[in-house]
Amino acid sequence: MTNSDMKEKAIHLRRQGNTYSEIRATSSKAIPKSTLSGWFHGLKLSKRAKARLKKKTDEHLNKVRITAHTASKRYRQEYLDEIRKRNEWALFSIQEKETAKIALAMLYLGEGKKQGGSISFGNSNPETITLFIGLLRSVYSIDEKKFRLTVQCRADQSDLKLKRYWSELTHIPINQCYRTQVDKRSIGVPTKKEGYKGVCRIDYFSADVFNDLRIMLK
Repeated sequence: MTNSDMKEKAIHLRRQGNTYSEIRATSSKAIPKSTLSGWFHGLKLSKRAKARLKKKTDEHLNKVRITAHTASKRYRQEYLDEIRKRNEWALFSIQEKETAKIALAMLYLGEGKKQGGSISFGNSNPETITLFIGLLRSVYSIDEKKFRLTVQCRADQSDLKLKRYWSELTHIPINQCYRTQVDKRSIGVPTKKEGYKGVCRIDYFSADVFNDLRIMLK
């Protein structure tokens, strides 16, 4: 096929609303995009052809977004796996009671209540709450009946759903939950943060545990 024939065929396909990729796929010879761009300069297309091109372009962009999202998730997972691998030594160390106690004290120093004679720790991050209560149970001989859980949430959130969520996460029974505290400032203001579960506050009524941690923090 001569260049003239190739050009004529390409223009015909373009008028039908074919994309550059589709047109290049029909040719036995590789046609540079710059060549096609030159051939199609000033070419007028019908509404039908334009509509097809737009549809194909949108489909391609959607595939690119999906591919990019999948790749991003894969790279992030690989990144997190590498971090976990680098910190495996810490996971083994924290199983030792002395190390776990230091970790608990440092965590409580950042987020826990420093006065009152009992343990009180609040956070909105489920992983932080899980870490805290896991360390507390591993370091001390815990009386589970001394736990109390309080949910602090926004006005448009379900009290019962949040109580169930945090109760299952912490293994503190719902009958040991205090009345939910609703932020009055949020009334009439929709919650925008996706997946937000409010703040979970854990109280453990033991002056002995509180004083033991407090001494470590001094």
